[in-house]
Amino acid sequence: MLRELKLIRFIEENMSSAIVKIISGLIGLVLVAAFVLGLAGSISSGFAGFWGGLPFWVICFAVLTLVVYDFWDSCLRKE
Repeated sequence: MLRELKLIRFIEENMSSAIVKIISGLIGLVLVAAFVLGLAGSISSGFAGFWGGLPFWVICFAVLTLVVYDFWDSCLRKE
């Protein structure tokens, strides 16, 4: 009985930790994406124009690809 309770407690602790990790990772991913895409949009709609802001858009998509990969590697990939 005690062994089963310890197993249940272990599962609950690890599952809650994984869920918190995924939720906080998603919040961070959304905040970074909103900031980077907002910055790129403001650069392109401002003085630089579309062609002046295009290199920054390419960099932003490369950075967001790395952010999504890091989220997957840290939170979702099974070890």
